Amino acid sequence: MLQIFLVTVPFFALIAAGYAAARGGLLPLAAIPGLNAFVLYFALPCMLFRFGARAPIGQLLDGGVALVWCLSALAVVGATVALSRRRRIGWNDAAFGALVAAFPNTGFMGVPLLVAILGAQAASTTIITMAFDMVVTSSLCIALSRLDGADGHGAAKALRQALRGILRNPMPWSILLGVLASATRFSLPGPIERTVAMLAEAASPVALFTIGAVLARSAVLAREHRASAAVAQALGSAARRSPPPAPAALADLLPVVAIKLLAHPLLVWALAHGARALGVPLGNPALVAMVLAAALPSASNVSMLAERFGADDGRIARIILWTTVAAFFSFPLAAGWLGQGVSTPSL
Repeated sequence: MLQIFLVTVPFFALIAAGYAAARGGLLPLAAIPGLNAFVLYFALPCMLFRFGARAPIGQLLDGGVALVWCLSALAVVGATVALSRRRRIGWNDAAFGALVAAFPNTGFMGVPLLVAILGAQAASTTIITMAFDMVVTSSLCIALSRLDGADGHGAAKALRQALRGILRNPMPWSILLGVLASATRFSLPGPIERTVAMLAEAASPVALFTIGAVLARSAVLAREHRASAAVAQALGSAARRSPPPAPAALADLLPVVAIKLLAHPLLVWALAHGARALGVPLGNPALVAMVLAAALPSASNVSMLAERFGADDGRIARIILWTTVAAFFSFPLAAGWLGQGVSTPSL
């Protein structure tokens, strides 16, 4: 456990540093989209391409990993939506609550962290889970979010928007190019390889710092929104006649946090062992990597998607913040629970 904490502490420390920089005003909020763009369009695609190109093609096309992750993601989405709907939460907020419960932060946090703990072989498993969530899980939840709209074709329209977003997202393309490079044993020319390597090495620290900054920005904007609403109400403006929605109650947050950090990894573990019992070839390193991927906090970009589609992004941001803080303790416990499947090659 001590070795695992020694590996994970720097990752969470970088998140805390980004949070403190943005919350304290050292990092202007207007600069955060630039950091996010650098990670999303430059550094992270280079990192994913390099990991994909270096992984054996058989690991990148592991059907057992894809099957287990697919079943677990669909189960988490279904259970979270059902739980939310019972609490009379609309389809829009229920769907994005399901997405934040099913989509771990594998891109900005998971790949470098799991490689640091498990070694380079964890990258291929993590890439499979991330590709599935970007293409299938997010598209499904965005389509579900339109079910309570006035437009009868809202779900189909949202699904088309999600697919367009996937095509514009450089990460799936970088994964695909990495798979092709692995299959063909293609190597980049020397200067290009060094450029890609430099960008890839910047991905982990900048991405983690950006996670903290994004969480701080959500907290600052929520505070400013509440303050402006209070002033408007005091002045008797239109906001008094139509007040903003109150912050989500803990009863609407904690079940989703528990699903993300507890139910999701346990479900992946159970499905993986069930698949093994049915004869699905699934190695122990892949099983451990999948469970630890599921034990990661929620993906930070879900709050931006929720804002874009008109959901309660404040609720989503609070769930992401809670899962990130709680994962500082729960993630090392999950790694320790898996026992001998975990090693710390970076130490």
